[in-house]
Amino acid sequence: MAVLEILHYPDSRLRNKAQPVKHVDDNLRRQVEDMYETLYESQGVGLAATQVDIHLRLFVIDVSETRDQRQCVINPEIISKEGTQYELEGCLSATGAYDRVERALKVRVRGTDLDGNVLEFDAEGLKAACVQHEMDHLNGILFVDHLSRLKQERYRKKVSKLMAVKE
Repeated sequence: MAVLEILHYPDSRLRNKAQPVKHVDDNLRRQVEDMYETLYESQGVGLAATQVDIHLRLFVIDVSETRDQRQCVINPEIISKEGTQYELEGCLSATGAYDRVERALKVRVRGTDLDGNVLEFDAEGLKAACVQHEMDHLNGILFVDHLSRLKQERYRKKVSKLMAVKE
């Protein structure tokens, strides 16, 4: 397994819409294992393939405290939403940005697993927010897009300064 490079805002590749996974092979399974390694190394709870420059419709999540409840969802779709929550979110691709984001409190998700089995599950609270966050990534939508214009501008300036320091 390998830790993959996570793309960071404002990298334009984060805006790419992911393409459906047509078939699962050993290469894709290796990439998914690498995504889990990257997720755990980065202390995240979810990682969309787009964030590691793999533009396929899949994500991995593990919202458990014990880090032993891995779930990979291929070609995911949200088939129902219920309620509203406003929880503090961050993003592995938007270092240092945290804010409350409006998300559905409960979602029903459908997709497939790495063995081609149909998955359908309910997610609530943190897991629901995580699923919606990763689905946004697959559609080229970033966490910072949910921020107010003022907060977006502040974050853009902060990132520009950090990028200038690195050069």
